[in-house]
Amino acid sequence: MNTATIWGDYQGWGLYAERLADEMGLYSDDISRLGMLSNEAWRTARLVIDPGIHVMNWTREEAVQYLRKKTTLNENTIQAEIDRYIMSPGQAASYMVGKREIITLRNLSQEKLKNNFDIKNFHEQILKHGSITLPIMRENILSWISETLARKK
Repeated sequence: MNTATIWGDYQGWGLYAERLADEMGLYSDDISRLGMLSNEAWRTARLVIDPGIHVMNWTREEAVQYLRKKTTLNENTIQAEIDRYIMSPGQAASYMVGKREIITLRNLSQEKLKNNFDIKNFHEQILKHGSITLPIMRENILSWISETLARKK
């Protein structure tokens, strides 16, 4: 199995879930949202440094400078992040692929189920099988949609 297969679901769920608090209106003010937005900037920067290192042949220092410029991370975290992405090519992209797949499946579920869509049921379907590949997750959600539509007839 490749990194995307293993981590796309777990970390994809983590990235997806980070936005749920915002969707639910749980941040009391703009300052509270700032931490979430700062983390999103960090995640975006990881999508740049990973191929920067492994495709564009950036030096370690170039990657460090990029994180310093584009994020609010402290120096120890920056150093650890760079080492992490030097050792695990494609990791940042696999996390985002997982998040995007969950969002795509959610949108598809809402479109197909319309008024029968229940976000809690959708989340249960995503999580109940544990760590699975993204194609199997998609198959499970498509089956769930079909079963839900069949029950409503």
